[in-house]
Amino acid sequence: MRAGTKPPTAPEAEAGAQDVLAELQRLRTRLPLLSGALVAGVDGVVLAHDTPDVAVERVAALTAAALGVATRMTEATGRGGFDELLVRGESGCVASYAAGPSAVLTLLTEDRIDAGALHIEGHRAGTRIGELIDAASRRAARPAPPALSAQQRPRTQPPQPSQRQPPNLGPLPSQQQPPRPGPLPPRS
Repeated sequence: MRAGTKPPTAPEAEAGAQDVLAELQRLRTRLPLLSGALVAGVDGVVLAHDTPDVAVERVAALTAAALGVATRMTEATGRGGFDELLVRGESGCVASYAAGPSAVLTLLTEDRIDAGALHIEGHRAGTRIGELIDAASRRAARPAPPALSAQQRPRTQPPQPSQRQPPNLGPLPSQQQPPRPGPLPPRS
């Protein structure tokens, strides 16, 4: 599957997964040597991806583990919070960027990628994706309007006396006329 999203498993994934996927696809357009992109929660759950031929759940889990080590390393050395992580291999790079406080953007590249362009676009996309996830999280966290109690519900007003129409039940027994005698039948 070239592009896809997992079913939402967290509130931030529910409303924003399609927006995040669209951002990943735009990023792949801007960086032609990008071979894959995925966004995962800091817990390793895939939120969205555009990655062919890659086990996205495995990459997301490894990203979460690497994020944990990178965060501890930057904090232990007084370098602040996590911003980015770059791993170079013989045939390409794996770069991870913070995407807000609850997600990480991971990019898979070919070996000929321009590292400067990768970092600029990776940071830009990470910031944008973090904003999308935060907005979706805020939408999901909005409380539902409270149910109205019986005292708060609008009451329907009974019709005013001038508007009431009594049902037509026919004349009352006191208003009935006695039957009128008709002509007598002839005698035979």
